Amino acid sequence: MSEVKKIAFFNPQGNFDKNDSHLTEHSDFGGQLVYVKELANSLGELGVEVDIITRQIIDEKWPEFSEPYDYYPDAPNVRIIRLPFGGEKFLRKEDLWTYLPDYVEKIYEFYKSESNFPDFVTTHYGDGGISGVIFLAKTGIPFSFTAHSLGAWKMDKVLSSGMMIEEAEKKYRFSIRILAENLSIKYASFIVCSTSQERYEQYSHKLYNADPYSEKFKVISPGINHRIFNPTRKPEDEKIKKYVELILSKAPIKREKLPFIIMSSRLDRKKNHIAVVKAFISDDELNKKANLLIVLRGVDNVFDYISKNNSEEATILKEIVEYAGNEIGKSIFFANISDQNNLASLYRSAAEKGSVFILPALYEPFGLAIVEAAACGLKVIATKNGGPAEILSNGEGLLIDPEDITDIARKTKVALSQFDTNRSLALAQKFSWSNTAREYLKNIENAINIRSNNKVDEKDIAKFFELIRSI
Repeated sequence: MSEVKKIAFFNPQGNFDKNDSHLTEHSDFGGQLVYVKELANSLGELGVEVDIITRQIIDEKWPEFSEPYDYYPDAPNVRIIRLPFGGEKFLRKEDLWTYLPDYVEKIYEFYKSESNFPDFVTTHYGDGGISGVIFLAKTGIPFSFTAHSLGAWKMDKVLSSGMMIEEAEKKYRFSIRILAENLSIKYASFIVCSTSQERYEQYSHKLYNADPYSEKFKVISPGINHRIFNPTRKPEDEKIKKYVELILSKAPIKREKLPFIIMSSRLDRKKNHIAVVKAFISDDELNKKANLLIVLRGVDNVFDYISKNNSEEATILKEIVEYAGNEIGKSIFFANISDQNNLASLYRSAAEKGSVFILPALYEPFGLAIVEAAACGLKVIATKNGGPAEILSNGEGLLIDPEDITDIARKTKVALSQFDTNRSLALAQKFSWSNTAREYLKNIENAINIRSNNKVDEKDIAKFFELIRSI
């Protein structure tokens, strides 16, 4: 039994609920929320009480996040606590910075009312990290920092795409985010990285005051939920199989027996869906070997969706539809898959045909989606940029240059014809959330046992407060 009784997770972005509503379909609902949920639940299974502390949203468009408390049915030791700050309406994560001091004050008041403060805090993303710094200054309770992605690298990519620095700053608040990350690095008891690449390359960016060779940095691989993502057929798989068969049945030329090339990332420019579409259309041999299946969430009719929306997601879909032309509904198909259980069912039924999962992101910090797909028996292909290079380092899948259409097409053909599921299943066994939780807990216990007098310099806090007041 661990000596750590209670851990708080600081996640100001208020998007957790027991039904995983909207999970991963929105830039504020991305992979870090899956990470936090699974890690929290696994720590709970180790006997630790866990609080995920996030934001209460009272907004008719987001009714799932209005109650002050929530829970996961299979995780009795985990609470979701929603605190009111920043008004009632949904806000982008970039618009939350100015309200974080109030967030921390509400956390302090909450635990004071319970007379039961946590032993340790894990913080996530830059906004969680700076909240941990402020909380440390107020309480002396130590924290860890898991960035998930770092602002300086995103800023470099945004500016290289042609966006002016003033516009980028206004939209993404890079100066605040990078300061928050630097202070999180400075005051965290330890810093969690998913890969060695993240540790040694990302934190070596010139805008960070970090020594990635320090023992403060810990490489802890994320896991996957093996209860959901596994190769064992389930009765509910048949429903998804019939749904996909119905989609294919509408094609003018019957292609039901062909394997799939599957993409299931959220619609985001950096996920680079269009590159696979171009590779698929440009290579006649590839087009004859497989169907391309693009997984969406909450979109039944793509044409109706793009005609009624002007969001980034709709814009990306429109580009795909316009480029693909008549191939839509002929060899390129869309499927509305609502949750992780249904996604796993899709993967299993597609694996029976020797299908391939592809992650063509321009850059991917880790790539849990690869492991989830592999666990269900899909052959996997992923970007060479970022975490996948480490995940697939022993040849369990193929790495592609996401900006080279020819490379994407060639390696997809190799995966379809030469790979088998044994490689994928072997890969999946390396990653579990229970292992991730144990590594976190070991480092948390060490941090508590050797707790140093890591007093926060008031000038650092003042600098952050001054910057957010300038918004």
